[in-house]
Amino acid sequence: MNLDKIMDGISKQIMTSLMDMGNANTTDEKLKQSKIIKNLCESLDVFFGFMNDRSAYDYEDDYEGEDDNDIPF
Repeated sequence: MNLDKIMDGISKQIMTSLMDMGNANTTDEKLKQSKIIKNLCESLDVFFGFMNDRSAYDYEDDYEGEDDNDIPF
């Protein structure tokens, strides 16, 4: 599962939905598009939260350039 690919796809869908909402003629169409955008933004927020939580356990950047045989503690 490539999280970056998923987040890019959701972001593109949000932009498409925003353009569709701008082209909508009736208030019902605009309401429908705004609900879609809200759901997509909430989904994207879940992935941002997951990536933020995951970065707390990413230790590769902390020991960059050190010998692989060295114990970091």
